[in-house]
Amino acid sequence: MTDLVTATEAALEGELPGARGELSHGVLNALRAPAGAPLPDPGSAERADPLGDDLQLALYVSYELHYRGFAEVDPAWEWDPALLAVRAAMERRFLHALRDRTAGHPDVHDALDELLVEPVDGTGVSYFLRDEGQLWHLREYAAMRSLYHLKEADPHAWVIPRLHGRAKAAFVAVEFDEFGGGRAERVHARLFADLMADLGLDPSYGRYLDAAPAEMLSNVNLMSLLGLHRAHRGALVGHFATVEVTSSPGSRRLAEAMRRTGAGPAAEHFYAEHVTADAVHEQIVRRDVIGGLLADEPSLASDVAFGIAATTCLEDRLGDRLMAAWQDGSTSLRAPL
Repeated sequence: MTDLVTATEAALEGELPGARGELSHGVLNALRAPAGAPLPDPGSAERADPLGDDLQLALYVSYELHYRGFAEVDPAWEWDPALLAVRAAMERRFLHALRDRTAGHPDVHDALDELLVEPVDGTGVSYFLRDEGQLWHLREYAAMRSLYHLKEADPHAWVIPRLHGRAKAAFVAVEFDEFGGGRAERVHARLFADLMADLGLDPSYGRYLDAAPAEMLSNVNLMSLLGLHRAHRGALVGHFATVEVTSSPGSRRLAEAMRRTGAGPAAEHFYAEHVTADAVHEQIVRRDVIGGLLADEPSLASDVAFGIAATTCLEDRLGDRLMAAWQDGSTSLRAPL
């Protein structure tokens, strides 16, 4: 397992995916040429479904240039003005759709309290995987989540220079744990690669991008969008809080699912690691990250609440897709593994 992960870590860049519509086709065609090649008109974003496969893939690919990039893409594309204009049009469409779907969300304190409430009926993806999930369900779940977990905590790190004082110190303390506390073998992205190897999946970076549906792409795109814009620092903190507050109980159920199905020690360890760590992180995030941010910038309270609401909205959409497919006995991916 270790040899497999070490070998794949050497290939730091992913491969460009296949297009899913007019917009993504135009963006991907341009990226295969030197920077400055013709791109779709920014107005084409207005014709695309804001939460659909075409726009979400085009947006994901444009963001990926700020992470590890793609082996066949000219690095100069990262800050190409024309690509940034197309990306901005997609971002406006995406954000408008999210604001429509989260209109009337609760204030930040009520929103945080709601995150702590577990469903009485015990429904949802982590409950299903704990109680009924088979190895093929766990493999699909891991393949889909690899789009984030193989770069876990990276999107959130962009907000660090935009914070200060208590909020910044607390945020960095949590991120330090996510990045393994200074030990490469404990970096959470590495632990997830080990989990994938236990499940017989390819832990290469970006390997399952083609298989992931829009519902998963939009979850990762939200982090990237909020992280890359200083104006959305409050919403990014709200997203960060949602992840940390809800992680511990869900991770406990997923660790039990891995144990019950015999998925393997690394598969179980990834989620067991998050049970204790994220229970501590929840307190730090509520008291010091959000508390410190709002003490310094109280006007950001509504942005933090929007970040929580948008994250919850997109996670619910993803959960609905997974459960609808699995309860029908079919794959939740765009193509079976």
